[in-house]
Amino acid sequence: MTETGAGILGMIVLVGLLALRMPVGLSLLAVGFGGISVLNGMPAGTATMASTAQALSANYLLVIVPLFVLMGNIASVSGMSRSLFDAAFAWIGGLRGGMASAAVVGCAGFSAVSGSSVATALTMGRVALPEMDRVGYSPRLATGAVAAGGTLGILIPPSAGFVIYALLTEASIGRLFMAGIVPGLLLTLLFVATISLNVRLNPEIAPRALAIPWSERWRTLGGALPLVFVVCVSIGGIYLGVFTPTEAAGVGAFLITVIAFAMGRLTLRTFGPALLDSVRTTAAVFLIAIGASVLGPFLALTHLPSDLLNLLVEAGFGPYTTLLLILACYILLGTFLEAFSMLVITVPVFLPIVAGYGFDLVWFGVLIVVVVEMGLITPPVGLNVFVVKTVAERTPMSEIFIGVMPFWVAMVVGLALLVAFPQLSLFLPDSMFR
Repeated sequence: MTETGAGILGMIVLVGLLALRMPVGLSLLAVGFGGISVLNGMPAGTATMASTAQALSANYLLVIVPLFVLMGNIASVSGMSRSLFDAAFAWIGGLRGGMASAAVVGCAGFSAVSGSSVATALTMGRVALPEMDRVGYSPRLATGAVAAGGTLGILIPPSAGFVIYALLTEASIGRLFMAGIVPGLLLTLLFVATISLNVRLNPEIAPRALAIPWSERWRTLGGALPLVFVVCVSIGGIYLGVFTPTEAAGVGAFLITVIAFAMGRLTLRTFGPALLDSVRTTAAVFLIAIGASVLGPFLALTHLPSDLLNLLVEAGFGPYTTLLLILACYILLGTFLEAFSMLVITVPVFLPIVAGYGFDLVWFGVLIVVVVEMGLITPPVGLNVFVVKTVAERTPMSEIFIGVMPFWVAMVVGLALLVAFPQLSLFLPDSMFR
């Protein structure tokens, strides 16, 4: 078997293992270790796996993962996520469909401390879905808004998706975080516009708007200020160059813990489970990162990425045609693979192609995270849809998938804008590093 043939076989085996629901990290390790052992011998495979595990576990930059995960968990158990939703509803609840829009805005705000789409959808779903059900929102609109809003968790910094992409490409985590802010806000606005359009076309799916007094608006805003303060300090510190991303994660985790204890919203009894959940999530992310780092050398040995690049060049495809083909490939993969799986399988393959055409890797990272987000609400996998289903137990899965489709179209519009206008992604990181 040729080296390229070994690479193709390895990818087929990897997809098969994932289809059998084998953990992503273990699937990557098995294929990477097995492939290197077949091509270069067992000692080479063992050495690669051992050295990679040690190097990643000792990587100072990866401290960012447990710290930002801890921030999100504390915000959830302390009730700060509820305060965020209440504030969003108080300010935009006067619009028709305002509670659904508030859920999206709440997801965007919670994304700025969680870095996880699943955590964002689950947390905001528990807060917003019962309220929308109580006042008479259409289950399609309610669940669709929360599932779509949850996807912002891996785009708005701090983003676990950007951390994985940075590990795979050696791009700057700080630049990636800054590049995700404007696209995240753009998608938030598109989601809110989608809700407004749906309600205008079909007023029966949402109750009449409520008149919310200004005193209530200011009161709820005061309740959300602690979380907003933590986000501004940590993310703003990165932009101003006061903190590195890792230092910002430490500052943010410290501040939110102290504030939650000081406000009486966090106790030792609730702090323990938040720590334990953070450890579990961190272990899962590290296993995926180690597996991806073992798979990378295997793909390099097979020359699969360079062969694919040569094939595209010989086919006469231009840079942007190739880019659109890559994005279309991600959208297709999103129908049966979850987010991290897509990143770690495809980025090592597509990166040499994108770099060869001279595209900015930070901009490409934003595009990839957006299309990976689309996979989170794309049937039949749609991980966020399954997460929302655990909260909205009485809503059929088919209804939730129908509900997310308008938001999926909105993401296509957002992706098109980001492709057409790269500065939407690059303005903040370019101004940050001048």
